[in-house]
Amino acid sequence: MAVKHTSKIEFTVGLDENKIPETINWSADDGSIKNEESKCIMLSVWDHKAKDTLRMDLWTKDMPLDEMKQFFHQTLVSMANTFETSTNDQKMSATMRDFCDYFAEKLELKK
Repeated sequence: MAVKHTSKIEFTVGLDENKIPETINWSADDGSIKNEESKCIMLSVWDHKAKDTLRMDLWTKDMPLDEMKQFFHQTLVSMANTFETSTNDQKMSATMRDFCDYFAEKLELKK
């Protein structure tokens, strides 16, 4: 199959002298996002040859703890939604969402 279009997503990480992230910026050609600031990245890539997930988790040293908890919760909810969309497994997706509700309750994220 011939590729008809490509899209580029780029992350730029500014590091301190100890190689700890201080700044994270990202751009996405198709999303009209240009050098936007972020405090955290969680990226997963599936290596189909090794049948393994490659991960990159980065956060800036000034990422607030309460925002990190919220970020994790929202990421888990998104994963449950993506799991349902990609597998059509409604039962497991509902179980995942139940865990997300438990996670939010224990971290007192929901008011």
